[in-house]
Amino acid sequence: MAKCDICGKGVTFGIKVSHSHRRSNRAWKPNVKRVKAIVNGTPTHVHVCTRCLRSGKVERAV
Repeated sequence: MAKCDICGKGVTFGIKVSHSHRRSNRAWKPNVKRVKAIVNGTPTHVHVCTRCLRSGKVERAV
């Protein structure tokens, strides 16, 4: 679910490092919204990251 249908941005994995430098795994999830957009001339629900929404790569259906 945490994947943009436009640019393909998804979950990124890394290591969380505490103040005492103990390390544990963690994940960064993209800010993905379910919006109604025009895709191939028809309005459909798609999962889009907010970067694509803000940059105008998606035409919102009202």
